[in-house]
Amino acid sequence: MPHDSERPDPIDELKALTSRAQALGGEASEERQHKQGKLTARERIDLLLDPGSFSELNLFVESRATDFGMDARRSPGDGVITGSGYVNGQLVFVASQDFGALGGSLGEMHAEKIVKMQELAMKAGAPIVTILDSGGARIHEGVLALHGYAQIFHNNTQASGVIPQISIIVGPCAGGAVYSPAITDFVFMVDGLSKMFITGPEVIKAVTGEDVTVEELGGGAVHSSTSGNAHFLAKDERECFAMVKKLLSFLPSNNLDDPPLAETPEWPPDENPELDGVVPAEATNPYDVRDLITNVFDDGDFLEVHADFAKNIVVGFARLKGRPVGVVGNQPTHLAGVLDIDSSDKLARFVRFCDAFNLPLINFVDVPGYLPGTQQEYGGVIRHGAKVLFAYSEANVPKVALIVRKSYGGAYIAMSGFGLGYDRVLAYPFAEIAVMGPEGAANIIFRREIGEAEDPDKVREEKIDEYRTLFAKPYTAAKYGLVDVIIEPRQTRGALIRALEMTAHKREDRPRKKHGNIPL
Repeated sequence: MPHDSERPDPIDELKALTSRAQALGGEASEERQHKQGKLTARERIDLLLDPGSFSELNLFVESRATDFGMDARRSPGDGVITGSGYVNGQLVFVASQDFGALGGSLGEMHAEKIVKMQELAMKAGAPIVTILDSGGARIHEGVLALHGYAQIFHNNTQASGVIPQISIIVGPCAGGAVYSPAITDFVFMVDGLSKMFITGPEVIKAVTGEDVTVEELGGGAVHSSTSGNAHFLAKDERECFAMVKKLLSFLPSNNLDDPPLAETPEWPPDENPELDGVVPAEATNPYDVRDLITNVFDDGDFLEVHADFAKNIVVGFARLKGRPVGVVGNQPTHLAGVLDIDSSDKLARFVRFCDAFNLPLINFVDVPGYLPGTQQEYGGVIRHGAKVLFAYSEANVPKVALIVRKSYGGAYIAMSGFGLGYDRVLAYPFAEIAVMGPEGAANIIFRREIGEAEDPDKVREEKIDEYRTLFAKPYTAAKYGLVDVIIEPRQTRGALIRALEMTAHKREDRPRKKHGNIPL
């Protein structure tokens, strides 16, 4: 029997085991990550969290698998780091996969760590940030790996609308693994580094004969601009984590909290003359709606979401007199700001997120309608467009619309119609509100008079002006109470502040139900 002096000191043993576990894949793993231009799992956590705030969970967990030589390949932590910490003083829970330890593959215990983290986050009412860098399901563990993914997806769904969920792709994310970020609220990718797809290039080549590179198939540029699967694209990991921290600064910790208030800045002034020159009164002249947005909100600061996808609609977060809000604006520089399939999906999901987390919605409306054409009709623009109507009708946060220049037809209903439950509707004096544009309406209503006239062009212009005066000017809608106030552009910030103050504490009773059935 060994003497006490021969036994390892418990504290020394703890320090040694902790040091070994915290190394995960070790120096070789760190070197491989850095050679690929990637940070390690712990370096990523350090970038995200306030210094010294990380509290780790299940550091010593290892795989229980023994098949295929797994008993000799066990790694402390099982390829993922989980825990909690603070981002600018806000509690968040985090999981960071380590590609250098078992390829970051997800097995039974790897999944258990993430599941436990998710459940603790829901109990605490705190956001989740998941950092994904993994080869996917651990084939050696078979159905247990699949069961692990099922548990994660289930918790993603249960947490949806309860706590914000953010996914950061900083390496491969393939196969079934892609569905977890797809369920979460926001997906961040890094250009040239992130890869996300269900089936890889080799499988696609074998099945369809199509040649495609990994970057063309699942790179950040593709998902941020074409598929819409990524909401943010960063040039490197450091920029990516800075963007995540900025996003969190706008968000409450959970659906029962109010968004965090900030100090009211000195700029812009409540009456801002710079706004007078932003929007051309002529309906055919384009302008960038972001020039309007950045001259209205605090410090001109605007965090755009999905900036490269469905560019005909702009969505994002800003602050108005210190209060975080969700901002929506039609973009006249792209497809004249019409709504179509992709922009409807982008808009509806953003509106539902804001509603879930108590962020008031402010719309800058300049929309000629829904995009016509067989491609849109065959693609289901009806059901996609209906998502926007559903989302705004469902939302019971303060909803304020400013009709900037034109608001026609079904798109008027979606983005500024009092009938959908808007609380305040404002308009500029040159705004046009109608079933359709004056040109199209005059051609239909006065077809006979124009056709029989000696000078059809002259009569057409006269009838267009007549329709515009009688029906399209904002004063007509104001007479029916469908526009609350008509303002000068320079008064926009002050008017929106008053509208938000008026509606900030609104309450609505809704029918009791399990949930609605949003159009797909």
